[in-house]
Amino acid sequence: MATPITIGISACLVGQQVRFDSSSKTSHFCVKELGKHVQYRAFCPEVAIGLPVPRPTIRQIKKDDMIVVSRPDGSGDVTEALSEYGKRVAKLAESFSGYIFCAKSPSCGMERVKVYREDGKGSTSDGVGAFARQIMEANPLLPCEENGRLNDAKIRENFVARVFAYRDWQLLQRKGLSKHLLMTFHARYKYTLMSHDLVAYKKLGRLLASSNVSLEDMAEQYIYGLMMAMKKIATRKKHANTLQHLQGYFAKELTAEQKQELCQQINHYRQGVLPLIAPLTLIKHYLLVFPKEYLAQQFYLDPYPVDLRLRYGY
Repeated sequence: MATPITIGISACLVGQQVRFDSSSKTSHFCVKELGKHVQYRAFCPEVAIGLPVPRPTIRQIKKDDMIVVSRPDGSGDVTEALSEYGKRVAKLAESFSGYIFCAKSPSCGMERVKVYREDGKGSTSDGVGAFARQIMEANPLLPCEENGRLNDAKIRENFVARVFAYRDWQLLQRKGLSKHLLMTFHARYKYTLMSHDLVAYKKLGRLLASSNVSLEDMAEQYIYGLMMAMKKIATRKKHANTLQHLQGYFAKELTAEQKQELCQQINHYRQGVLPLIAPLTLIKHYLLVFPKEYLAQQFYLDPYPVDLRLRYGY
């Protein structure tokens, strides 16, 4: 792409030694794999608001009905400072295609952050980082994930697919939206939507067929529906059903033996015997032998660079 994909990221995940103990939490996947295809904007909110490296630890503490971020003894409250800095970065994040947060951090944790009782006796794990909250609330469609969750193959694949889909949408907006371009975009995402949420696919199709919705409102509702649908992790069953639809495009060209082989690969994938890449590779081979323009344009077949190997793990 002419303009690189930009992803916001917690600075410690790209090797910056900005943690409370002067360490980093370098993510191999972020730096060595995904990093080959994107550019990062790294942020450490704790350093940005003036905290030193190294520094005393901070935590989220519930005081009455409020959650504050401070040292364990309650001193050094930085709640407002982290929130205000988060609002400033949230403005920048409007141009990002994704964000990767450092898990469990009182400032950057996306979810399940520990919230301690004021007396220090016990905690819950239902907090959201004071900085991360501002990013996510201001940019509800922005694909966001945590470094720890990215170790899960399905979550990792889902996040990267959403980043590239959102980037696709951002490029479409730069061209200038039209009803025709929106319809073309939707056609390209047919099987992606089918693999995540068939109900959403049908609902978005009805939206685009509507004649009493302005283009601006239609686009806003469409991208919301697409991104919410793609947040749902696609199951083997849904993928297999999508693959069977793709198989139908070759009904007239394939021999009985070829059809049986493809059916077997799809069934083996459904049963967990093969990874998704196996039946997809066979379908893409047949697409080269028997070209289908509509099928070739599908985001589902090539959602991101193949060297990320994201469809090998499940």
